[in-house]
Amino acid sequence: MNPILKRSALVIAAIIVIDQVVKIWVKTHMFLGESSYINWDFGIKQAQLLFTENPGMAFGWALPGNGGKIALSIFRIIAIAGMIYYILWAVKNRKPHKGFITCMSMILAGAIGNMIDCMFYGMVFSQSGYSANSVAEFMPAMGGYAPFLQGKVVDMLYFPIIDANWPDWMPFVGGNHFTFFSPIFNIADSAVTVGVAMILIFQKRYFPKTEEELEEEKAAAEKAEIVEK
Repeated sequence: MNPILKRSALVIAAIIVIDQVVKIWVKTHMFLGESSYINWDFGIKQAQLLFTENPGMAFGWALPGNGGKIALSIFRIIAIAGMIYYILWAVKNRKPHKGFITCMSMILAGAIGNMIDCMFYGMVFSQSGYSANSVAEFMPAMGGYAPFLQGKVVDMLYFPIIDANWPDWMPFVGGNHFTFFSPIFNIADSAVTVGVAMILIFQKRYFPKTEEELEEEKAAAEKAEIVEK
């Protein structure tokens, strides 16, 4: 196997396995709304495991209704297939930066991780409730809580960077509680976010200019210099 593709496969497999292990543990050990957090003396005040489920996109976003759920699932399948094809095509026909392929692999792994929830969780888990007596079961005798493609995505990571009250002297909002960075997400979401962010940050390294582009820029600069003289 091509070394870049081998690395890509390892990145994808590692993210999916870690993501699913954490999700399955949370799903089978916690009830909806249950939280477990660590108080820090600095930085993030509370790093929490806060169990929630969402029927849609990353960070709790969703499309309304069963039709929206199915449409989103179909879109995810098409996007996953497209990313797989693109990675294979790029490695075969181009000489992509290995960092770029790693980032694409992270994005792909995150998409697959959440897609697994949508495809199968409704079929293999019972419905999670809001009390300790309603923790979900794996492969319940009565069957799962939803059909194929109707499962909910398990989210659990909650890192409120600031969790405090506005100063009393602030107009309109004085004394009110506010939380900065309130999304609840999962490892798959994190992989997608980090992958996209790294592509944006290192785009000049991942997409270096070709010799032809450099020659064109040089010629344009020389023309501009002549005009100025």
